[in-house]
Amino acid sequence: MSRFASGFAVAVMICADAASVSRGADPRYPDWPCVQAKVPQVSVAAVWDGPPIEAVADTWQDDPGIKDLVARLAARRTSMEEARKGIAEFLTGDAVAKADKGKLLFAGLFETLNNERTEIMNGLERLTRSEKSLAEQIKSDTLALHELQDQPTPDQAKIDELASRIEWSTRIFEDRRKSIRYACEVPVIIEKRLFALSRAIQQSAEP
Repeated sequence: MSRFASGFAVAVMICADAASVSRGADPRYPDWPCVQAKVPQVSVAAVWDGPPIEAVADTWQDDPGIKDLVARLAARRTSMEEARKGIAEFLTGDAVAKADKGKLLFAGLFETLNNERTEIMNGLERLTRSEKSLAEQIKSDTLALHELQDQPTPDQAKIDELASRIEWSTRIFEDRRKSIRYACEVPVIIEKRLFALSRAIQQSAEP
């Protein structure tokens, strides 16, 4: 198979791959590229068995100490061992004090990690739209390349330029696809971290 015939086959494969994302996706979220079903927001009930946090959902940021701790605990570079230690050191006092601090801490973590998860999911959908657009461009350029080749007197300079553009676009497409596959795991990782932090808070708040 020639270089250009191979390029056309790759372009067709790329377009089919991009189209399959839309066909296999939840129709409510046509740009969602992941195997995992899209759940736009994690519910409090799914990760928290403690007291209601509605009353403190907008007040946790008023405490600089809690804001700093939330940022450290939410960061994935902080190990869960370090996180559990930080939570235990923060939840001091009697049962009421522990419960109050625990609610504020969880409210901060829930908002922070849910927002981070949403940003990543939105980014995945933007990247998917970009991939679909790029796939169509590769297909269009490949068809144009074959038209140039079929001319009675082919312009080799234009052929080489277009072939190089197709090759570069294909590399970008493949790199983005790999990035999407990796990024699809991140929302799940965030959910698991939020659940683990929730359990650590509740355990440390127990009398």
